[in-house]
Amino acid sequence: MPITSELRDDGIRVVTMEHPPVNALTVQGWFDVAAALDEASADMDTKVVLLRAEGRGFNAGVDIKEMQHTSGFDALIGANKGCYAAFKAVYECSVPVIAAVNGFCVGGGVGLVGNADCIVASDDAYFGVPEVNQGALGAATHMARLVPPHMLRTLYFTARTIKAVDLVQFGSVLETVPREELMDAALRVATDIASKDTRVIRAAKEALNGIDPVDVNKSYRFEQGFTFELNLAGVADELRDEFAGTEKAKGSK
Repeated sequence: MPITSELRDDGIRVVTMEHPPVNALTVQGWFDVAAALDEASADMDTKVVLLRAEGRGFNAGVDIKEMQHTSGFDALIGANKGCYAAFKAVYECSVPVIAAVNGFCVGGGVGLVGNADCIVASDDAYFGVPEVNQGALGAATHMARLVPPHMLRTLYFTARTIKAVDLVQFGSVLETVPREELMDAALRVATDIASKDTRVIRAAKEALNGIDPVDVNKSYRFEQGFTFELNLAGVADELRDEFAGTEKAKGSK
């Protein structure tokens, strides 16, 4: 199972993504993330969620190979709906979501983390939205929650990445620690939250979402419309084919 969920005795629910080699999730994987967060929302024994990953990095976004090996637009529509559901489930989870980010966090990974309530990262972690390289748009909504406006535009247009250690100064990443200490650091925050009255924390989560200046669900859905346009124009297919070919060539070396 690429997505697992385990509720600890202290009320911390650990949701883990593990889909080798790079945690690029399939359509079903994104819906499974959404289901795990929805389960946490409905379970009153869950006091806080810790979202983490096994492997080389936290998340590499959508599985491009699945998309290119599927005829028609079914995989594209599935990925868009799956990502929307997963990001929305993180944001609307009734309890706080702590993201423990190791290594790379790009594309859809930024969508998950940008909608989380707290981010702890390994000191080798980095974030990026390389969508323009694959002829798509999206997750700018969520990157905007991590960096200031002009930094967002530079990162988005250039497809550059930014280190987690550099995000600490913006306050979007709480702290960075050596990778082997990441789980302990995230659990310290989770334990602090779990020690509070969960009725109050759930009310606080709803209240904070209610005063957000940007409707992240509607904003991301707006971005997705441009992805559809680029696909209908044939631009996205062309760039995804180039990407898939490059990745295949790397694997053959």
